[in-house]
Amino acid sequence: MTTDELASVTLEHLRAIRATQSDHTERFGRLESRMNSLEGVVAGMRRDLSHMYGDIVEQHARMDQLTARVERIERRLDLTDNPH
Repeated sequence: MTTDELASVTLEHLRAIRATQSDHTERFGRLESRMNSLEGVVAGMRRDLSHMYGDIVEQHARMDQLTARVERIERRLDLTDNPH
């Protein structure tokens, strides 16, 4: 193999490597974009779950208040089976 042929083959391989690298760079960019999108979705889901948990805690507090009121009314009307 002559020096010119070796240089030509080497150049051909380098071009193929550069094309593959360019393709990988493009794919990596798309994957990075998709990952950023997924991170945004997860952050939104966490925010929504946090709000839902807050609503549940608020519901429990209201239920506790209503239970206390009903118990107080039952005591006043002497309707309880178990006097405290």
